[in-house]
Amino acid sequence: MPTAASELAVLFADVSGSTRLYETLGDERALAAIGRCIDEMRDACAGHLGRVVKTIGDEVMAVLPLAEHAAQAAAAMQNRIAAQAQPPGQRLAIRVGFHYGPALEADGDVFGDSVNVAARLVGVAHPGQVIMSSTTAALLPPWLRARTRELAALTIKGKLQDLAVCELLWADAGDELTTLSTRVATVRMARLTVRHGAREIVLGERLATVSIGRDAQNDVVVADRLASRMHARIERRRDRFVLVDHSSNGTFLTIDGEQEISLRREEFVLRASGRISFGHRYAADPRETLEFACG
Repeated sequence: MPTAASELAVLFADVSGSTRLYETLGDERALAAIGRCIDEMRDACAGHLGRVVKTIGDEVMAVLPLAEHAAQAAAAMQNRIAAQAQPPGQRLAIRVGFHYGPALEADGDVFGDSVNVAARLVGVAHPGQVIMSSTTAALLPPWLRARTRELAALTIKGKLQDLAVCELLWADAGDELTTLSTRVATVRMARLTVRHGAREIVLGERLATVSIGRDAQNDVVVADRLASRMHARIERRRDRFVLVDHSSNGTFLTIDGEQEISLRREEFVLRASGRISFGHRYAADPRETLEFACG
């Protein structure tokens, strides 16, 4: 029988690109690599008063007493995976999402809307990213809350309204992140068309985010050697689209009719139309670019 609902932090973490890992490494080596990641995540969780409820393939579901414990466990997981020896030609990375709220426990499992929200969050996270609901971020102590940044609202499958989300800056806590975007109060349908070579992607109601970089796990894979593996992303925030740079060499953006600007660990609200270059200015190599048009 289920116990009474209690407040818990529900955390999901999964190994990104596991299907490709099996294809490139073979079943035995891929299973061993994923198993090591699962062990690291389990240990990180246990080290912060949490317990793993279950594992499903390459995914871990865990519960922790407080939002603070979940944030610390998530950061520990990411650091442990980042420190692992990487398989030849591969990059192991995990995605983490968590939410604090009421949950029911029964027969060792956990149920409720908090579980659903956490599962949706990990589903929209990118490799190497930790995200949480903004209500969960508000429960963190000041020293941890200072290591978060708002991602405004994301479209979460299964939710009628956009969910306000924050990112935990587990790797770049010491960096000063400049946010060039602004938040808006009204919500209307937004649409953005991006083109990479002959490929066209439309972001809007059904697709809210696209990742860009050299790694094959990205939605848009760029071949430029100066681009980072996980270089940048474009995400819908209410009625706008925001370009977010994660790279080492920067992202270079040109709005049609305006001067080119560079972004380094910054954000920019896209408008009108233009082009994006990765790791260098457009003039240095105009071949590998992403064109965009808002509408």
